[in-house]
Amino acid sequence: MPPAPDLTLPRPSLDPSNPPETRRTLIGVGINHALHDGYTDLIYVLLPVWQAEFGLGFAALALLRSLYNGALAALQMPASRLAERLGVRTVLILGTLLSAAGYALAGFSGSLLGLSVALTLGGTGSSTQHPLASTLIARAYGRNARGPLGTYNFTGDLGKASVPPLVGLLLTLTDWRTALWLIAALGVAVAVSLPWLLRRDPGARFEAAARTSPAAAAGDSPAEPARGFPLLVAIGILDNAARPAFLLYLPFLLQQKGAALTTVGFALSAVFVGGALGKAVCGRLGERLGVTRTVVLTETGTALAILAVILLPLAPVLAVLPVLGVMLNGTSSVLYGTVPELAPGGQVQRAFAVFYTWTLGGSALAAPLLYGPLGDAVGPRGAMLAAAATALAAVPVMLVLSTRLGPAAPRP
Repeated sequence: MPPAPDLTLPRPSLDPSNPPETRRTLIGVGINHALHDGYTDLIYVLLPVWQAEFGLGFAALALLRSLYNGALAALQMPASRLAERLGVRTVLILGTLLSAAGYALAGFSGSLLGLSVALTLGGTGSSTQHPLASTLIARAYGRNARGPLGTYNFTGDLGKASVPPLVGLLLTLTDWRTALWLIAALGVAVAVSLPWLLRRDPGARFEAAARTSPAAAAGDSPAEPARGFPLLVAIGILDNAARPAFLLYLPFLLQQKGAALTTVGFALSAVFVGGALGKAVCGRLGERLGVTRTVVLTETGTALAILAVILLPLAPVLAVLPVLGVMLNGTSSVLYGTVPELAPGGQVQRAFAVFYTWTLGGSALAAPLLYGPLGDAVGPRGAMLAAAATALAAVPVMLVLSTRLGPAAPRP
């Protein structure tokens, strides 16, 4: 008869009694996250430049965007497996260097083929940071990781808000190739800082297959987290699909309400600012209210706020949008913090890879395959109603998942 599985929790790789050490880990993965998310959205700034430089059509520009995002979403599980052999910190550093090399190579490109190869390399490098950085936080903070994971999630929005405008400024001072080499140098600088910020973790290079998740250690059977994890992924897919479905049609709906282009830009900024705040706040809120209450609150609030945007005139809509952004993006931080609890077999690193692959992939595919044709058929208002229904559909799934979660009393 095989030995009984070890039901003890994995010992955190960093001493939780040493706050500077755990804080340095969070700072390191946060800086890395900001860089990679900034690299991802930087393409939007460069597409008009490349269109003028190489005479590319919109189909070719869409291809360039999908190559980066496609590599990022598809290669997270292979990155996780590579980290099991080389170590999480090593793969994170190599991924950051590869993303920087991708943008440096793009600066040398003279054709669509060259840009395609360069952006594929960049997306491949960025595929490492979501699952592996989340794993480092989970190992460093143990059961207290939910709030730090929300902070980590928030740092990506800081990168989106800073790196593309920085390159936009550089484009006014120099040519686009030099701008890309400078931003690639920034990536190299971040990679060089990671060995100091992220302490070596030799004891956590492999997740013990026999260990169970925190939920099992709290008293659940090992089968419960295994059944709960697919439900968590399903909630993540629904949550991520609702965002592009809403944002895709928001500018058109606002224009129908009489908004000028400058007002549309302000409205989108209000959503993004609220979203960044939501990522930072909702992870902590999940610690206080519990996962189920927080997700039900944010998803129901998202659906109601979308209905308000559809029905209200322009001025009240602009006031609603920041609050909508908080709930629209805030759920993700709560879900990320629940991955370690429901990781099948206690393999947190692989669980993060699976979770990010499905949720990011679902977000990338939902808008063009589902909500795009729906908008053509029923118009922006109907498509945004579908976005509200998608967010609301996560609520019953969350209620089912709540029976799989370990007992966790809300914190005062």
